[in-house]
Amino acid sequence: MAVAKVPEGTEATFVEHLLELRQRLMKAAATVLLLFVGLFPFSDRLYALLARPLTAVLPKNGAMIATNLPATFIAPLKLTFAVAAAIAVPVVLYQMWAFVAPGLYRKEKRLVAPLLVSSTVLFYLGMAFAYFLIFPLAFGFFARAAPAGVRVMTDINSYLNFVLSLFFAFGLAFEVPVVIVLLVMMGVLKPETLSAKRRYVILGAFILAAIVTPPDAFSQTLLAVAMWGLFELGLLVAYRVRRRPAESGTAAGALREAPAGDLVREESPVASSPAQASRSPGSSAPRPSSRRRRRRPRPKAPPGAS
Repeated sequence: MAVAKVPEGTEATFVEHLLELRQRLMKAAATVLLLFVGLFPFSDRLYALLARPLTAVLPKNGAMIATNLPATFIAPLKLTFAVAAAIAVPVVLYQMWAFVAPGLYRKEKRLVAPLLVSSTVLFYLGMAFAYFLIFPLAFGFFARAAPAGVRVMTDINSYLNFVLSLFFAFGLAFEVPVVIVLLVMMGVLKPETLSAKRRYVILGAFILAAIVTPPDAFSQTLLAVAMWGLFELGLLVAYRVRRRPAESGTAAGALREAPAGDLVREESPVASSPAQASRSPGSSAPRPSSRRRRRRPRPKAPPGAS
């Protein structure tokens, strides 16, 4: 039984893609590692900076504790790695872009690059929004909600996990404009549909804010209003992105249809000229077309015939 052979060019191309992917991943990992090594001496300062929103609202008898001995080393280490990964996000996205870009069209390249930049900036804005606005309000609410006689003593590892989860949640919540633009560009949704469902979007923003944020009405309202504003921004960009290809396609279609219409208009008097010539006095009968002469050729006489 014969075995089908794979063309050598296909195998070489696939291996080249794998090698390039490994190279890109190694560069991204090396960037994170270098940032981690450079930030590790400042791990304690980074944790103190992260804990500032909580320590600023703790009562006099409140403090942060470590329930186990390794936590004093592991918690700053995890924070340093998370900070290094967050700083290296532009480099990681660039490596992904450099790997995918050769397979994209020119129009897709022009759209993907702004989406990557905007998604990165919005993720950072979400983290900043959580640190400077949500954390002071939420931690102040928790500190005031402690019953009488209870000392607020937070474990450093539990606090780190809670804060990192909130950073990730707020960073994703601020990606609403990018998600809307992508869905509209892919044809999954239309801007008119999103505009008609605005009331449900606002309700969903308040429900999501109530789930993600602590039980503080002010912080929940801040996040819901921010998500609403981001939705309106994404909807505005989606309208513009949707209209530009339509306008360009209409103009291109008009340019393509104009010559065809001119040809039809030029051919119509020629087609009607025999009839007009037969009606006009003094005109000769129309000669048969060349196509009929070609379809009905005269038979040739055999050689030697008289």
